[in-house]
Amino acid sequence: MCPPGEQPNAMSHLRDLVERIRSQARAENIRVTLHAHQEMVEEGITLDELLEALSSAEMLENYPQHRRGACCLVAGSTASRRPLHVVCTTAQPTLVIVTVYEPRPPKWVTPERRGGEGDEL
Repeated sequence: MCPPGEQPNAMSHLRDLVERIRSQARAENIRVTLHAHQEMVEEGITLDELLEALSSAEMLENYPQHRRGACCLVAGSTASRRPLHVVCTTAQPTLVIVTVYEPRPPKWVTPERRGGEGDEL
Protein backbone atom coordinates (compact mmCIF):
# COMPACT_ATOMS: atom_id res chain seq x y z
CA MET A 1 0.00 0.00 0.00
CA CYS A 2 1.35 3.44 -0.94
CA PRO A 3 1.21 6.48 1.31
CA PRO A 4 -1.34 9.11 0.21
CA GLY A 5 -0.13 10.92 -2.89
CA GLU A 6 2.52 8.30 -3.75
CA GLN A 7 2.25 6.31 -6.94
CA PRO A 8 3.17 2.59 -6.99
CA ASN A 9 5.95 3.29 -9.52
CA ALA A 10 7.42 6.01 -7.28
CA MET A 11 7.50 3.63 -4.33
CA SER A 12 9.16 0.96 -6.46
CA HIS A 13 11.74 3.48 -7.67
CA LEU A 14 12.60 4.46 -4.07
CA ARG A 15 12.95 0.80 -3.07
CA ASP A 16 15.28 0.28 -6.04
CA LEU A 17 17.37 3.31 -5.01
CA VAL A 18 17.69 2.03 -1.44
CA GLU A 19 18.68 -1.43 -2.64
CA ARG A 20 21.30 0.06 -4.97
CA ILE A 21 22.74 2.12 -2.10
CA ARG A 22 22.90 -0.96 0.12
CA SER A 23 24.50 -2.99 -2.67
CA GLN A 24 27.11 -0.32 -3.39
CA ALA A 25 27.97 -0.20 0.31
CA ARG A 26 28.33 -3.98 0.54
CA ALA A 27 30.65 -3.87 -2.50
CA GLU A 28 32.48 -0.87 -0.98
CA ASN A 29 31.79 0.97 -4.23
CA ILE A 30 31.85 4.38 -2.55
CA ARG A 31 33.75 7.65 -2.59
CA VAL A 32 33.82 9.81 0.52
CA THR A 33 34.02 13.55 -0.19
CA LEU A 34 36.38 15.75 1.77
CA HIS A 35 33.40 17.31 3.57
CA ALA A 36 32.04 13.90 4.55
CA HIS A 37 35.49 12.80 5.74
CA GLN A 38 35.79 15.94 7.89
CA GLU A 39 32.37 15.26 9.42
CA MET A 40 33.35 11.66 10.12
CA VAL A 41 36.53 12.76 11.91
CA GLU A 42 34.67 15.40 13.95
CA GLU A 43 31.98 12.92 14.99
CA GLY A 44 34.25 9.91 15.44
CA ILE A 45 32.56 7.89 12.69
CA THR A 46 34.68 5.14 11.15
CA LEU A 47 34.51 3.88 7.57
CA ASP A 48 33.27 0.53 8.90
CA GLU A 49 30.43 2.31 10.74
CA LEU A 50 29.53 4.22 7.58
CA LEU A 51 29.39 0.98 5.58
CA GLU A 52 27.33 -0.73 8.30
CA ALA A 53 24.81 2.13 8.34
CA LEU A 54 24.57 2.16 4.54
CA SER A 55 24.00 -1.58 4.40
CA SER A 56 20.90 -1.13 6.59
CA ALA A 57 19.86 2.18 5.02
CA GLU A 58 16.27 3.36 4.81
CA MET A 59 15.27 6.35 2.69
CA LEU A 60 14.26 9.43 4.68
CA GLU A 61 14.26 12.08 1.97
CA ASN A 62 14.83 11.96 -1.78
CA TYR A 63 16.12 14.95 -3.74
CA PRO A 64 15.98 13.89 -7.42
CA GLN A 65 16.11 17.49 -8.66
CA HIS A 66 18.78 18.84 -6.29
CA ARG A 67 20.85 21.66 -7.84
CA ARG A 68 24.07 19.65 -7.40
CA GLY A 69 22.62 16.42 -8.72
CA ALA A 70 20.24 13.70 -7.60
CA CYS A 71 20.86 12.69 -3.99
CA CYS A 72 19.05 11.47 -0.91
CA LEU A 73 19.17 11.32 2.86
CA VAL A 74 19.22 7.82 4.30
CA ALA A 75 19.23 6.59 7.88
CA GLY A 76 20.95 3.46 9.07
CA SER A 77 22.50 1.95 12.17
CA THR A 78 25.92 0.59 12.94
CA ALA A 79 26.49 -2.86 14.41
CA SER A 80 26.52 -1.18 17.84
CA ARG A 81 23.14 0.45 17.03
CA ARG A 82 24.55 3.94 16.58
CA PRO A 83 22.15 5.84 14.30
CA LEU A 84 23.75 7.61 11.34
CA HIS A 85 22.42 9.81 8.57
CA VAL A 86 24.10 9.83 5.18
CA VAL A 87 23.52 12.17 2.27
CA CYS A 88 24.64 10.42 -0.90
CA THR A 89 24.24 10.56 -4.65
CA THR A 90 21.64 8.41 -6.38
CA ALA A 91 22.48 8.72 -10.08
CA GLN A 92 26.15 7.77 -10.33
CA PRO A 93 27.84 4.39 -10.74
CA THR A 94 29.90 5.02 -7.59
CA LEU A 95 28.07 5.99 -4.41
CA VAL A 96 29.37 9.44 -3.47
CA ILE A 97 29.03 10.24 0.23
CA VAL A 98 28.27 13.95 0.54
CA THR A 99 28.02 14.05 4.32
CA VAL A 100 27.48 11.77 7.28
CA TYR A 101 26.47 12.58 10.84
CA GLU A 102 24.72 11.28 13.93
CA PRO A 103 21.21 12.81 14.11
CA ARG A 104 20.72 14.83 17.28
CA PRO A 105 18.25 17.33 18.74
CA PRO A 106 17.23 20.00 18.04
CA LYS A 107 17.39 19.21 14.30
CA TRP A 108 16.19 15.63 14.84
CA VAL A 109 13.63 14.53 17.44
CA THR A 110 14.33 10.90 16.53
CA PRO A 111 16.65 9.49 13.85
CA GLU A 112 13.63 9.46 11.50
CA ARG A 113 11.82 12.69 12.44
CA ARG A 114 13.00 16.28 12.04
CA GLY A 115 12.65 18.64 14.97
CA GLY A 116 12.61 21.98 13.19
CA GLU A 117 11.36 23.61 10.04
CA GLY A 118 13.50 24.45 7.06
CA ASP A 119 16.31 21.96 7.71
CA GLU A 120 16.17 20.22 4.33
CA LEU A 121 19.05 20.28 1.85
